[in-house]
Amino acid sequence: MSWRVQVVHTTGYRYSSPVTLSFNEVRLTPRGDARQNLVVNRIETTPSTRSYRYVDYWDTVVTTFDLHAPHTELVVVSNSIVETADPVEPDRAGRWKDLHSARVTDRYVELLEPTGYVPRDAELVTQAKALVRRREPADAVVAVCDWVHEQMTYQPGATAVHTSAVEAWRERKGVCQDFAHLSLALLRAVGVPCRYVSGYLHPKPAAGIGEVVVGESHAWLEAWTGGWWGYDPTNNIPVGERHVWVASGRDYADVPPLKGIFSGGKSSALDVRVEVTRLA
Repeated sequence: MSWRVQVVHTTGYRYSSPVTLSFNEVRLTPRGDARQNLVVNRIETTPSTRSYRYVDYWDTVVTTFDLHAPHTELVVVSNSIVETADPVEPDRAGRWKDLHSARVTDRYVELLEPTGYVPRDAELVTQAKALVRRREPADAVVAVCDWVHEQMTYQPGATAVHTSAVEAWRERKGVCQDFAHLSLALLRAVGVPCRYVSGYLHPKPAAGIGEVVVGESHAWLEAWTGGWWGYDPTNNIPVGERHVWVASGRDYADVPPLKGIFSGGKSSALDVRVEVTRLA
């Protein structure tokens, strides 16, 4: 069953003294694809700015803007309406010989290599091989995500934004970013191309029409097993009508919602607020 969802995401920075110059990038525009239709997206800033958009290397819509007047606070509000669909069935066309072929490894090499957030670790490699034994790739993806969901405890504050998959695994605690990174580390260790996805998850499966609820940014993964499909290891569910996809890349470093450089005092992040409403 498809949903129509409104997402209002508010974020920004405060500065200890006036900032005279800043350049910023925002990745808060939901994607449009076979599972998701972007109806409208508007990004507004305080102070007001002129902005322009481009699509980055990973096919994410990026809004950029700069400020040349003194300011002590920057607030960015993204207001989106998106139509989402039921989960996409796992693509079971691929076999291990296909995933390990030169054609696939060359095409998706960037989504198979270790990164700062998703390093290669001998213990995780051994665990990954055990998890996928006697399973075809699509079933292996679900098995890995199920194992991460069982082994990790969801605990906000246990990790930080720069925590790697290996560090989170040693703590056995983390948030959705860590669940996604750990799953990526395991799947890449056995040759499954996979990417980090950022977006939102409506927290109420039985949400009433017009009910405004507090949401949050969310992260999951997409795997290639003959075609791309998504799975959410934090909740151990397929990506479906409650998920709103915004950006994707190798890991979190490719998808931060707001980043920039500035000249002036020290900065601190504003409280991030996400409100989601099921419209239909």
